[in-house]
Amino acid sequence: MSIAYHALVLNLHQPRGNLQELLEHQTWEAKEILFALDRIPRSLWGHEDLARVHLSLSGTLLETLSDPTFQQQVYGTVDCGSLLWHFQNQKLFEVVGTGYFHPVLPLIPEADRREHLSRWLGIAHHLLWRPRFQGFWPPEMGFSMELIPLLRAFGYRYVFVDSEHVEPLTEMSWQELRYRPHIARHGDDEIVVVVRDRELSDAQESGMDVDWFLNEVAERTKWCDFPPLVTTGTDGENGGWFRNVTEGANYWSAFYLPLLKRVASGEAAIAPTFVSDYLDEHGAHGEVRVRTGAWNTGWHHGRDFTQWLGSERQRQTVGDCARVSRAVHEARWFAGERGLTEGPHAEAIAEALDQLLLAETSCNIYWGEAWVPRAEAGLEAAVQALGRAGITLPEEAAILDSPTGERTVQTPTASSEDPPTDLASPPVASDPLVVTQTTETLS
Repeated sequence: MSIAYHALVLNLHQPRGNLQELLEHQTWEAKEILFALDRIPRSLWGHEDLARVHLSLSGTLLETLSDPTFQQQVYGTVDCGSLLWHFQNQKLFEVVGTGYFHPVLPLIPEADRREHLSRWLGIAHHLLWRPRFQGFWPPEMGFSMELIPLLRAFGYRYVFVDSEHVEPLTEMSWQELRYRPHIARHGDDEIVVVVRDRELSDAQESGMDVDWFLNEVAERTKWCDFPPLVTTGTDGENGGWFRNVTEGANYWSAFYLPLLKRVASGEAAIAPTFVSDYLDEHGAHGEVRVRTGAWNTGWHHGRDFTQWLGSERQRQTVGDCARVSRAVHEARWFAGERGLTEGPHAEAIAEALDQLLLAETSCNIYWGEAWVPRAEAGLEAAVQALGRAGITLPEEAAILDSPTGERTVQTPTASSEDPPTDLASPPVASDPLVVTQTTETLS
């Protein structure tokens, strides 16, 4: 019986303040999310010999779970301190890096990408007690080849990419392209790319049984003359399949634990693995190019970032982020040149940067135009902070004018009219206009 290695990846993200708002306005939904997070380590206790899970935890989720006030609020529901401690278990979990505020990295300026990656490492090293994070999960799987030097500069060994966007540069079969790690190069830098199987991941997200999964993997890998690495990646706390609290009706009790039982008995030709262990033993083979794009969402295929750039207002918001970013980083450079690293001036610039990065959260432009005001509010706060530092954006770079010509700077609050917090659900429909180049980083 030939063995296929299985790399399971779960993306865990909640925007800053989202769980707090849900606790106040939609309490059960907040509890469902917290139960789904807490269920991950609880389901795997006692299975350290076989279970292998890659976790991508956004900086804002880690920030929330480690906040003493939030921990006290939810103590009777979930013990967040213990949850974070369980995520430190390196026998069960290979934590992979990501962006702090969960931005679509190819859509934001390079200087901001560095800030998101740096901030994530800061909080992750502190809370998860790992000297190094070998893998990287791009938020929304938004990837472009120009990210490779940045990822290498931050010490990442491999990056997950979606199967839809991978093109071979050396001759290889369909099976090799999808089920073998490869090398991707940009300039003088190279990184290992690990290919997420889109179809199997779709099934993981919505619900599947063990027999179907084993048969599907066997069919897809039966012609492999190498040890195949089958990678599935989805959100891990969104959707009914992961949130269902009924025993035997969620991902862990209905699928993953029965899968481990079959593996333990020798009835399954699957071996759960960490990508780092697979690479240590089998390496990467062949060179590929990865087209710029994201993972598929409920309505879109991920090419051209239509989910995030489908309307004029969404594209305008991305352009506004780029303009404010230039102003913020010029202000930081100016202050650094003059040694203004402390005091009200430096604090105002730091606040402007924080508000800018917060505005770049992918969720703000994921839901059509429904959450765009959140990005606009963050950008307005950044501009106001720059103003306190004596910096005014030039008139030609004025921002935050809505398509109707009205200023939209209010901060929205959670209500029943907000989009669902299940960020994997189909979003509000938007006009799929042709995307023009809105920032210097688009390709």
